[in-house]
Amino acid sequence: MSSRRSILTALLAAVLLAPIVGCAGAQTPKDATGRPLEPLTIVTASGAHEFMVEIADEEPERQRGLMFREPLADDRGMLFEFPDVAERAFWMRNTPSSLDILYIDPQGRIVSIASHAVPFSELPIPSRGGASGVLELRAGRAEEIGARAGDTVKHAFFQPEG
Repeated sequence: MSSRRSILTALLAAVLLAPIVGCAGAQTPKDATGRPLEPLTIVTASGAHEFMVEIADEEPERQRGLMFREPLADDRGMLFEFPDVAERAFWMRNTPSSLDILYIDPQGRIVSIASHAVPFSELPIPSRGGASGVLELRAGRAEEIGARAGDTVKHAFFQPEG
């Protein structure tokens, strides 16, 4: 009798907890394609600043970027991940909102920042140093948090030294 009661208790618990577990998963923010956003932190002289970012880690995603998209919220961004370290150059083709573009080395250090990139411009914006990651934020956001070259970006993609 006690094993039957244990089975019934376990089934009842599963039925009662299923909506709670389902709700927890539903709260995870998603990108435009339905993929979960990932946490990213920029550490500046003013402290740690948290963002949730879309990941562009395949060539079609990197080419599309934030084209044809609404402006980013203050706590959102897009992280472009590249398999190598190289001089990078981004442009704003078909991108209606001004952006800050942060070029980042493999250890998560900011190489350079292009502030207030001009919407729809096809002029290349160079990284001025080797980068394996590029972070796009709403225009002016980097300045608001005090981000500078040499500051640290924390995300699973970057491998800090030591």
